[in-house]
Amino acid sequence: MSHVSNRAIRVLVLVGLLAACRPAESLPTPPDVLRIATYNIEDVRTADLKNPAHPRLKAAAALIQHLRPDVLLINEMTYDQPGDPGYTPGDPEGQNARRFAEAFLAVAQADSLEPLHYRPFMAPTNTGLASGFDLDNDGRAVTTVPTLPATTADGSPPPQTPEGRAYGNDAWGFGMYPGQYGMALFIREGLTIREEEVRTFRLLPWSRMPGALRPVDPETGTPWYDDAEWAVFRLSSKSHWDVPVHLPGGGVIHVLASHPTPPAFDGPEGRNKRRNHDEIRFWADYLDGAAYIVDDEGASGGLDAGAAFVIVGDLNADPDEGSALGNPIQTFLLDHARINGDVVPRATPAGLAAYPDLDPDDTAEWGLRIDYVLPSENLRVREAGIVRPDPAAGGLPVSDHFMVWIDVDLPR
Repeated sequence: MSHVSNRAIRVLVLVGLLAACRPAESLPTPPDVLRIATYNIEDVRTADLKNPAHPRLKAAAALIQHLRPDVLLINEMTYDQPGDPGYTPGDPEGQNARRFAEAFLAVAQADSLEPLHYRPFMAPTNTGLASGFDLDNDGRAVTTVPTLPATTADGSPPPQTPEGRAYGNDAWGFGMYPGQYGMALFIREGLTIREEEVRTFRLLPWSRMPGALRPVDPETGTPWYDDAEWAVFRLSSKSHWDVPVHLPGGGVIHVLASHPTPPAFDGPEGRNKRRNHDEIRFWADYLDGAAYIVDDEGASGGLDAGAAFVIVGDLNADPDEGSALGNPIQTFLLDHARINGDVVPRATPAGLAAYPDLDPDDTAEWGLRIDYVLPSENLRVREAGIVRPDPAAGGLPVSDHFMVWIDVDLPR
């Protein structure tokens, strides 16, 4: 029989997770500095968030409490709504960000950690929304949400099923149920989201983009999506957000958030590679004020010249390697005149030692830089980094992605 309590084991695991983080990251940022982070926690579901003892989410919250970002984007958090297996009929939709903020981030996850109090923001996502079309061209349009396995006892995401993939491949964005793989934004107390100025681009048809990379079946030479599908097919696999955040001192920073589809899991037509390319390109067009851009409320145009911003999220493309088509990260973002592409977050020496096979700038366990916090050129960057928990410390892996962060001077 073990003489170590479960609580002691949990504390030891958290201490081990935090050991690979640089000491400065555990300290609050100075009052004139804004810390911005992005973290793909990997397939967080509504049932997980309704369980305040969920082990993987507690470990994720501990890492966030250690880093203490002022602005945090989380990728792959379900937008709860009808059709989501964890959704309770009659409940308001989009409550999962609030659940994570209240049940996990606002509760100290170790004696050495302090709670964090955030204002959450969520908005609908295209993932898992049935399109009514046969988008994978397998001869059937799947519109019925399948029965899926529950999250495992240790909190790990369950594997995908053939039925789930069949449904997801015909959805506007891949998801095995409505709202899966959504996004959530968290803003520290003292900061304010300008709710009336938020813009989302979830419904923007891909076909509106001039020169869009419409997929073509190489065997027949015909478009992969027929004209009826192409006319309404949505560019964004999840959504694209412009969330203005009002800062102390009167400044505003625009959080430009997205999570493009992976440039994989398709065929010779490259439909996902092409969509990933154009989802990333959207941000360059938005910064350039392209005329085709219309938000979900019908307002046209891009981001005002001179506005301070950060582009955040899992963009599923590496500028140096991987399967992305045409290097969209370098072409559209790192080389853009309004973006400071010279800032490259890197792992600490401890993080490098914990993952010796990864490059210093890799943000995913499989060896690619795909998660980004890209500042506008008019922001002064103080510091940047990648949080890589040490797997040798034991405990449940939190995610196959690492948290990425930058510190910038508060714009005024």
